This record gives sequence, structure tokens and C-alpha cells, in this order.
Amino acid sequence: MRSNLYVISFMSAITVVLGLLLSVAATSLAERQEMNVQIDMKKNILSSLNIPEDASAKLTGDEIQTLFEERIEELSIDEKGNIVTDGAYSVFKKKSAEGAGGYAIPVSGKGLWSTVYGYLAIEPDGETVKGITFYKHGETPGLGGEIDKEWFTSSFVGKKIVDVTGNPVALEIIKGIVLPTDSEAFHRVDGISGATLTCKGVNQFLAKDLAIYEPFFKNIRYEGGK
Repeated sequence: MRSNLYVISFMSAITVVLGLLLSVAATSLAERQEMNVQIDMKKNILSSLNIPEDASAKLTGDEIQTLFEERIEELSIDEKGNIVTDGAYSVFKKKSAEGAGGYAIPVSGKGLWSTVYGYLAIEPDGETVKGITFYKHGETPGLGGEIDKEWFTSSFVGKKIVDVTGNPVALEIIKGIVLPTDSEAFHRVDGISGATLTCKGVNQFLAKDLAIYEPFFKNIRYEGGK
């Protein structure tokens, strides 16, 4: 009887100790995972704004944090695009000697199999695409999964989010290749073969998010950049 009590007490003590160790480990891992998520987001904001200029540079987490603090200013805006203290939306401004070096906004929405997350950067003119990144998704490798590849994202650079009259237009990934003779080539991007539904989803959420931020970019265009 005494032996059984000892065994039960011993096992109970072991269970409590292991439970505490697992709890500490889980907490530590959760903090580390959250830090990695934040670093990845900052890395993609920087990348969309062409920071660093050498795209092949390999940066450590600490270097990304430092670069973000030095080169990025987070703005808060309201539904009318005004910069306020506590707005509903965030804009990430690239700081430069001349003022703004561009603006990055978060974009996200449903692809084919997953929610796709990224950042779209616009030049200081408020109308020209500076860059785009897609950093989190579960699309099919080799098909829709190609949306995060440089060959695809680079085709957005230089495209416009307004037409010649200054009216907003949606960025559009088409099926096939954009021809130089296409009158809508200024806002269209080559599609990804076999990824029609993923591209359709990206088109939809880019249009949605650009509509949300259009008042801000309209203010930028009106003020001639700032």
C-alpha cells in the first residue's frame, strides 16, 4: 500500500514538472513564432518598396528590424484618406532625402485554396506601381503558387492604378500575355498558365484593397506627391 502511494506521488510530481516544462516551451516558441511573423511582414514591406536596392542581399532578422526602423514610417489613415492619429488603415511610407520614396499597403484575399497575403507599393506620384509581394498563401506549387515568384511580381512594376483621365482602374492579371498593342496594357499583367482561379482571386482582392486606399492616393496625386 505504501509502495503504491509512493509510485502515485512520484508519477504525479513528474506529470506536474513535465507540464510546467511544456508550458514554458510552448510560451517561448509562441513568442519566437510571433517575432518571425513580424520580421517576415517587415521584410515584405521593405521588398515591395525596393529596400534594399540589391534584391539579392541576404539580411538577418536584426538587420531587417533595423532597416525597417530607419527607412519606413507607418502612417495611419481614415476612410477619407487623411493621415490621422488613430485611423482604420495603415500605410507604410518609404522615407528618403526627397520626402516619400513610395507607399506600401497591405493586400489580402481568397485565392483558389487559401487566403493570400501581400503588400502593394505605389510610387510617390500616387499612381504607378513600385512593387508587389505575396508572402503567405497555400496555392498549388508550380501553378497558383507562382504568384510569389519574382518573374511574376516584377511584371506589376510600372503599371498604373489610374487611366489617362485620372480615374481609378483595377490592376488586372489576364489570361495569356499582355500585348504591346493592347490599349489597356498600362494596368494589365501577364497571367500564370494553369492558375486562372488564383489569378481571378488576386484581381478581386487587389481591386477591393485599392478602392479602400484610393482616397489616400487621390490626395497624394492632388498634392503632387509628398
